Amino acid sequence: MANATAATAPAPASAEKPAEGAKAGSKKKLIIIIAAAAIALGGGASFFLVGKKDEKAADAKKPAAEKKIEKKGPAQYIALDPPFVVNFDAGSSARFLQVTVQLMTRDLETVEFLKQHDPVIRNDLLLLLGNVKYEQVQTREGKEGLREQSLEAVRKILKAEGAEPAKLEAVYFTSFVMQ
Repeated sequence: MANATAATAPAPASAEKPAEGAKAGSKKKLIIIIAAAAIALGGGASFFLVGKKDEKAADAKKPAAEKKIEKKGPAQYIALDPPFVVNFDAGSSARFLQVTVQLMTRDLETVEFLKQHDPVIRNDLLLLLGNVKYEQVQTREGKEGLREQSLEAVRKILKAEGAEPAKLEAVYFTSFVMQ
């Protein structure tokens, strides 16, 4: 029987070792699971952040014109009727300039503001057009320069009257006759 007790005595000791080994194995599995979860979360977070950066980079690469087009409303045109008629000295003979002008904005408040201040706008444009030299407006560049000066003159009125000058986007000459 001594042999039987000896044989049974080591059995409990060996039963404890697998329990400790099982604990060590489960700790390793837990560490591996935590590490895998951390890697997965880190990868997901970096993908999310890099994806956002790529979208921002794509937006930054868009041309400025495309960005503006997305935000702009429909163009509103305000005709300044009747056409402007001015005379200018062209050397020995008197010359006339007749210009039909339209203003362009995308802001409805600015449309109303421009209509309300039509007399002031017409006055300043008449003074500007009346000081033009015949030689200046014979070329396309001269006409474009006059159009830019007209835009600045109207924007100056908008600013003086308390409106946002940048909301007036363009001045167009829809008719330009010199005699």
